[in-house]
Amino acid sequence: MPTPYGSRGGLAFGAEELRVLRRALALALHPSPATADDVQDCLRLAASLDEATRESARLRAFLVADLGRYRAALPGTAAGYLALLEEALGAGYRPQPDDLAALRALRGNPTAAALLRHCERVRLTALPGGLAAAGQEQERQEPRKKPEERPSTPHPAPNPSPAPGPGTPRPTRRPVPTPGEVFPRRKPATPPPGQHLAAG
Repeated sequence: MPTPYGSRGGLAFGAEELRVLRRALALALHPSPATADDVQDCLRLAASLDEATRESARLRAFLVADLGRYRAALPGTAAGYLALLEEALGAGYRPQPDDLAALRALRGNPTAAALLRHCERVRLTALPGGLAAAGQEQERQEPRKKPEERPSTPHPAPNPSPAPGPGTPRPTRRPVPTPGEVFPRRKPATPPPGQHLAAG
């Protein structure tokens, strides 16, 4: 009977099985009356193919379960986990969010960093719409940058006089004159000494 060849869905055929398969293909391409033996051989081969396909699915399920056990035991099982993840990806495994989180934790490992980039591409391209949807998904995940608002600059007030430089001394303001300075009191004129004596 055909046997699963690895976890990638491949099958290995023996010499007798290849003979039956070749005979079945010849009958399909050039229809002719088939013998009872040919019919029985084709039925047995079909049953064997179904069994091998189920066995291959069981192998993939075992690989995924083993991958989960290694992931749960990280970081001590990093080497085994990365090897199993690479094998599972080759078998058509779609990375889960737990795998991405584990790979981000192991980003210091070059193998983990390369697998992380590969897994992110696999998850994005698997979205409905392909690469176009992947670009939209990345835009949704990235924080949107608000457009920079320019501060509104008020119109400067007219300034006819230029501002003095930093080293220029400020002019001293003239104090407001007091009423005594504006209207000074006049002192009475003193009479000459002779007139003062004559009046006495």
